[in-house]
Amino acid sequence: MAKLTRFFNSFKYAFCGIITLFGNERNAKFHLFSAVVVIMVGIVLKISNIEWCLIMLCIGGVFAAEGFNTAVEKLCDKVSPEIDPLIRVVKDVAAASVLLFVIACVIVGLIVFVPKLGLLQRFCIL
Repeated sequence: MAKLTRFFNSFKYAFCGIITLFGNERNAKFHLFSAVVVIMVGIVLKISNIEWCLIMLCIGGVFAAEGFNTAVEKLCDKVSPEIDPLIRVVKDVAAASVLLFVIACVIVGLIVFVPKLGLLQRFCIL
C-alpha cells in the first residue's frame, strides 16, 4: 500500500511542478501560448499524423527543456544567492539549451507549415 501511495504521490508532485512552471515562469507561459497557436494552425491546415507527431514532440520537448532550465536556475539561486561566475555559466548554458531546442522546433514548424500555407495562397483571392 505504501508503494502505491508513493506512486500516486509522484504524479501529484509532477502536476504541482507543471502548475508551478506555467503559473510562475514567463517564458513557459510564452511557450504554452505558442503551443496553443501551433495546435490551432495544425488543426486548420489538417496536418498529417506524422506531422502531428513531430509537432507534439517539439512542443513536449520545449516544455521539458523549459522545465529543466527553470529547475537548474532555481537550484543555482538556492545554492549560490550571490553572483558567481561559474553559476552564471551554468544558467547561461541551461538557457542556451532551451533556445537551441526552440530553434530546431521552429525549423520543424517551417518544414511542416510553409508548404501548406503556400497551397492555401493558390486558392485565396489576394
